[in-house]
Amino acid sequence: MTEPHYDVTGSGPVLLVVPGGAGHPMGLGPVTERLAERFTVVTYDPLGLAHGRLGSPVADQRPADWSEGAHAVLEEVLAADESAYVLGTSSGGIAVLDLLARHPGRLRHVVAHEPPCVTLLPDGAGQRARLIEGLRAGQTSAEGPMAVFLAHVLEPFTSYAPAFTASPGRLTLAAGTDSRGQVLYDTAVSVAERTGGAFTEFPGGHLGALEHPVAFADRLAETLIQVDAPGAPLTT
Repeated sequence: MTEPHYDVTGSGPVLLVVPGGAGHPMGLGPVTERLAERFTVVTYDPLGLAHGRLGSPVADQRPADWSEGAHAVLEEVLAADESAYVLGTSSGGIAVLDLLARHPGRLRHVVAHEPPCVTLLPDGAGQRARLIEGLRAGQTSAEGPMAVFLAHVLEPFTSYAPAFTASPGRLTLAAGTDSRGQVLYDTAVSVAERTGGAFTEFPGGHLGALEHPVAFADRLAETLIQVDAPGAPLTT
């Protein structure tokens, strides 16, 4: 495994953020800034695309690649007796589901926002094929993080189906209010049912963290406060 790439900002309980797409944290500055008022935000960049590796060769990715890398980050930033909150969006949501399955002892609570585990849906194979086709049809450039996502992340990640049951109070699936009636909203509900996780709505749609950063960050903090033990060191 290569050295993990990540950035740290803020103070308070550790919150690990795993971005979607190819893991490049572009556009997450405003939501990270808001979260940093309450948390030590650790933003993981699994392929190092924001740390000088954009344009370097990339192998096909697996959820386990990202989850083991995320675990390595937590081992670096946490004290021996500490655990972390975790947020993953889209493909990052799949990675944090796998992280919870593999390393639950290091995690206080995991929020997976619209992870595209579409094979859990009725006609899952067809849903996955349509999702892949639709995303590739909209691609206009052969370079950049989106091209890396389409070439090396999209297919292996969308074949992931969680096969674990989360301990009570350890997992929340989230979907955007603007995603109601869409495939990734239904997918989040299905993942919650499969794993025993809670389900809640967040502001916006699939890109709610970018489109409504303050409201998204505040909803995330509210979610963590609701599920955490009384007296946790979270402040407004």
